[in-house]
Amino acid sequence: MSVPELLLTNALVVGVLTAILWFVSVRIKDVSIVDLFWGTGFVVIAWVSLAIQGQPSSRVLLLALCTTIWGLRLSLYLAIRNHGRPEDYRYAAMRQRRGESFWWSSLFLVFWLQAAVMWVVALPIQVGSTSASGMILLNWIGVVIWAVGFLFEAVGDYQLARFKRRGGVVLDQGLWRYTRHPNYFGNALIWWGITLIALEPKYWWAFISPVLMTFLLLKVSGVALLERSLSERSAEYRDYMRRTSSFIPLPPRRQGQS
Repeated sequence: MSVPELLLTNALVVGVLTAILWFVSVRIKDVSIVDLFWGTGFVVIAWVSLAIQGQPSSRVLLLALCTTIWGLRLSLYLAIRNHGRPEDYRYAAMRQRRGESFWWSSLFLVFWLQAAVMWVVALPIQVGSTSASGMILLNWIGVVIWAVGFLFEAVGDYQLARFKRRGGVVLDQGLWRYTRHPNYFGNALIWWGITLIALEPKYWWAFISPVLMTFLLLKVSGVALLERSLSERSAEYRDYMRRTSSFIPLPPRRQGQS
């Protein structure tokens, strides 16, 4: 199967699955379930791509394995975190603004929008699955970057969950001492790593994936969105912002340092 045919097949698969998920959300009146599919959707794309190509190389298998480990962990973490909670405030606010039209507009504004972003971010996984070549040094560097990113994301999520159970004002211990968003930093590294594992010179345009993901994490759905809310509510968090790096892990600044 050619690369355009593979991309089209994955677009259809993800589109159908998110439409089914949307139908479920209408029945239960909770759009938050779309978040649970974010990690799992990439797993689906990875294994559909692998199955279509047949007789995958060791690099393609490694690519699918890295995607699966990351995607299933994230979906499981979100499922545990969101269990028993009401609809996420972002979707609840959208539901209130849209009123009676939200039940059908959410298919386009939430589910298919996420499917489109997922499809673009997954470009390295898709084109990488067509490769028959073995691992080179740059691919192994990608594995190391992916592993570091996975560590930051998984450990950061664990430390945050433990902090919330114990209660407190600001989490500034562990990885959170060096960056205000170790999980987002880790997620960005994961996609740079996956892209390097999948790297083929003729598919250089697949680098749109980590660039887009890093931009979204920094400016749209990650750091910017969360910090606007937290800084407005907490003087302690504003102090934490002054002494702690926003994204890239760095030693905390001392009092009085700019």
